[in-house]
Amino acid sequence: MTNPFEDQDSTYLVLLNEEGQYSLWPADIDVPSGWNVVHTEASREACVEFIRSQWTDLIPNSLKNTEVRT
Repeated sequence: MTNPFEDQDSTYLVLLNEEGQYSLWPADIDVPSGWNVVHTEASREACVEFIRSQWTDLIPNSLKNTEVRT
């Protein structure tokens, strides 16, 4: 059995959560609670490219407006 998250021949979705974090998700697995589809079903390569083009700031949304304490 192959890992559904690494199957090059399957189709995927791109998900986004409220923290602004993206996830590559197999299209045939239910979307988990707290995640929204932001890119419809496509090849793994197309979804990875979409994530690369969109996720330019890896800081979670909840930390973006906090003050840095030293």
